[in-house]
Amino acid sequence: MKNRQNWRQWGSRVIDIEKAALDNLYQFIDSDEFADACDMILSCTGKVIVMGMGKSGHIGNKIAATLASTGTSSFFVHPGEASHGDLGMISDNDVVLAISNSGESSEILTLMPVIKRRGIKMIAVTGKPASNMAKLAQLHLCIGVPEEACPLGLAPTSSTTATLVLGDALAVALLQAKGFTKDDFALSHPGGALGRKLLLKVADVMHSGDELPQVPDSMHITDALYEITRKGLGMTAVIADDGKLAGIFTDGDLRRVIDARVDLHNTPIAQVMTRNCVTLGSNVLAAQALKVMDEKNINGLIIIDEQQRPVGALNMLDMVKAGVI
Repeated sequence: MKNRQNWRQWGSRVIDIEKAALDNLYQFIDSDEFADACDMILSCTGKVIVMGMGKSGHIGNKIAATLASTGTSSFFVHPGEASHGDLGMISDNDVVLAISNSGESSEILTLMPVIKRRGIKMIAVTGKPASNMAKLAQLHLCIGVPEEACPLGLAPTSSTTATLVLGDALAVALLQAKGFTKDDFALSHPGGALGRKLLLKVADVMHSGDELPQVPDSMHITDALYEITRKGLGMTAVIADDGKLAGIFTDGDLRRVIDARVDLHNTPIAQVMTRNCVTLGSNVLAAQALKVMDEKNINGLIIIDEQQRPVGALNMLDMVKAGVI
């Protein structure tokens, strides 16, 4: 029981110290240097090259990824590898974002004379304004913290948290300055669930052409059931003489017809179909179609064109297969 209390106490202490580190970060965000760094990156015609060794490198990788996914072209270059050829990955119109809590990373300091000689702009992110990196860079962003959460003061904890938050602050500030939208975000995330929700349209999911179940409104119920069975969507569009959508007939409608003891062989589908059914256009996002289906408590949709003619159909299973759900 004593150990369990210690776990809570030690864990809470870490959170308290790191919260204090983030509170301390406000003063650096409010500085002219932060605004100047945003201006420098915003005006950059190349990429943001993030560098860092050890834990700073791990944080740098994440910052580069966040920048890239929010509209600022960026990638991470390992400083050690840069000294052995990877420096060629950096072009003269790039901006280097170099991270080191001490500001004395020998691997980065080795590169700085070459970077300066090429006229490449550099922003140093350190916890020591008097460090060599801070002095040699065009701009310095401070991430100094009152103390590390590690009781030995050795493992980077508060300092890496502050660096990560500063990177997020840069990325989000730039996102807003660029007017970066959800659609822009989706274009850089096409493979994930978010990308599918923001990019996938009804036209990409619906059954069309020969796969579209449709019958004339004069057809008897029994014959319409053959079409529903062949197409396997649990429904069919019902078409009027002018080619426009007259209604929809679903498995649920069939159950109601059977309960009412309607003559399936001699009753036209028009007498039992659902009129004024819910429809959408093919350019609507699939995620929006899913929302409509949820709100209306329906399992399928008929997709129509501008002339009210059926061009497709989809059901909830299609949403599952497409990864929208």
